[in-house]
Amino acid sequence: MQVKPLWTPSPERIARAHATSFIGRVNELHGLGLHGYGDLYRWSIERPEDFWREMWDFGAVIAQTRGERVLVDGDKMPGARFFPDARLNFAENLLRRCDDTEALVFWGEEQVRRRLTHRELCEAVSRTQQALAAAGVGEGDRVAAFMPNMPETVVAMLAAASLGAVFTSCSPDFGVQGVVDRFGQVEPKVLFCCDGYRYNGKVVETLPRIAQIMEQLPSVRRVVVVPYVSEAPVVSIVPRAVGLADFVAPHAARAIAYASMPFNHPLYILYSSGTTGVPKCIVHGAGGVLLMHLKEHLLHVDVLPGDRVFYFTTCGWMMWNWLVSALAAQATLLLYDGSPFLGRGTILFDLARDERMTHFGTSAKFIDAASKAGVDPVRTHALPQLRTMLSTGSPLAPESFDYVYAHVKGDLCLSSISGGTDLVACFAGGVPILPVWRGELQCRMLAMKVEVFDDEGRALPSGQKGELVCTAPFPTMPLGFWNDADGSKYRAAYYERFPNVWRHGDWCEITEHDGLVIYGRSDAVLNPGGVRIGTAEIYRQVERLDEVVESIVIGQDWQHDVRVVLFVRLRDGATLDDALVRRIRDTIRANTTPRHVPAVVLQVPDIPRTKSNKIVELAVRAVVHGQPVKNAEALANPEALDHFRDRPELKA
Repeated sequence: MQVKPLWTPSPERIARAHATSFIGRVNELHGLGLHGYGDLYRWSIERPEDFWREMWDFGAVIAQTRGERVLVDGDKMPGARFFPDARLNFAENLLRRCDDTEALVFWGEEQVRRRLTHRELCEAVSRTQQALAAAGVGEGDRVAAFMPNMPETVVAMLAAASLGAVFTSCSPDFGVQGVVDRFGQVEPKVLFCCDGYRYNGKVVETLPRIAQIMEQLPSVRRVVVVPYVSEAPVVSIVPRAVGLADFVAPHAARAIAYASMPFNHPLYILYSSGTTGVPKCIVHGAGGVLLMHLKEHLLHVDVLPGDRVFYFTTCGWMMWNWLVSALAAQATLLLYDGSPFLGRGTILFDLARDERMTHFGTSAKFIDAASKAGVDPVRTHALPQLRTMLSTGSPLAPESFDYVYAHVKGDLCLSSISGGTDLVACFAGGVPILPVWRGELQCRMLAMKVEVFDDEGRALPSGQKGELVCTAPFPTMPLGFWNDADGSKYRAAYYERFPNVWRHGDWCEITEHDGLVIYGRSDAVLNPGGVRIGTAEIYRQVERLDEVVESIVIGQDWQHDVRVVLFVRLRDGATLDDALVRRIRDTIRANTTPRHVPAVVLQVPDIPRTKSNKIVELAVRAVVHGQPVKNAEALANPEALDHFRDRPELKA
């Protein structure tokens, strides 16, 4: 049993944290004696109106008006409304600085280095805003970006938001159908794209693909081509296309005129993964995203003015939207496009060192891969400014916690966070005034009434596994789904299983430290002999073995029951012989239960994943059972599904 945490914040770090300042503010204004995070969390869920009012002020939200009402119909999920009388502009809150300090630093692998000051960012947004308005974009119109994670994407989003338009994006590695499945539903008026992108030193051109996409997007009046892999891309092959320089040329930078919009005015359209059908178009409101991200950046991640915040993400993952919001906390954004393992496999740590990174965000898969590749930045990279490392995308294995503290940096807050596109925010995560326990998310996020339910909808005590639910409303509950006029699809997605309660679809437990452990998606939970097993429980054991690079596990219907089938991708040169199968099974049995031990272990050369690098257990399960995968276009590597099809070892 673990007797002490992996990391404990120093008294000095606790004293200077935003969360500590916020506790002091709440105590003073409300005559309370809150002490520490636990007290603050309980107050935030017991007094949500007071909490969000104080968060608004602490985050210095810029608004035309806030109004007196904080929460209306707070007993309804969906249906609750936050700050129904407020009017504000999202972009204005992110562009609160207009000075000569750095706003954006961009690395395009090893070929491109660019920097924009806050003043240059404001000027670029001003010119792009005017150009969009001249192209007919106004309140409620959609602006789409088929772009890498680069400065022009940030500019396009801010320009659209400044007008009250709705921004939506996906990354340029999507195929034609994947883009049409998303943008075709929301009918953008303007499309931003680049001429190509780089990955692992190779250039991938995109304009021919964009020309095909345009054949199926009749709503697009103007395509704006951003040069990235060439100085003067030939835009004429794309209908209605214009280069970025020509698009903004008629417009000189001037003070930005921000459209004042209601709190719940649509800001973003994000997309579900689309692996079980056409992606759902999830609409998020400007005020909710702003307020929730201010809470997370200030109180949970402790972003200070001038901090240098990074998240390894594409524009097809909600972490891009989350990252950009750090501008509201007056941070510098470090943007990266390309392979995270370029060259020596250390380019992200090069970025951290050279750009004085304070917050390093990445995926659990990256940390695991860095560990298996023997990347040892504690020896090769001095990272004195790095205070926080964040991980999401899948559960962070306990061994990955060990790796970070032994091989990245011993003195930092390692925050495993969990939320999703559905709420463009987190249900659970970290905070720098609490210790870090091995394998655990530190806390439930402030004002998020997260509980664990059994199948009958009863709250479970700590130490018992069940469904992650949220039993009270929060500001980033989606406004709805696009083209879902009666809201039936939206209600079915989150509220149908437990009425008036958000069911998120994670299988988890609350720990004795009041933290959280996520065991995987509840719809992928294995059920051999009626015992429910989270897939992450198996991954944590299998991927401890040096030979195993990664794995995927499913439940196969078998002889009126379910058997556990494990697929492993091995290191180059490794072979799945009887001895390795025996070690895999023995490791799982020794550290879990006999029910977790796979009946079948098979080797595959690749594992299918989404564009945001999440493995797709349900798609593999469908293939094994001879069922169709409804939208393989949503996968980054759909060809990998062939490795699971018609395996003789899985035939009855």
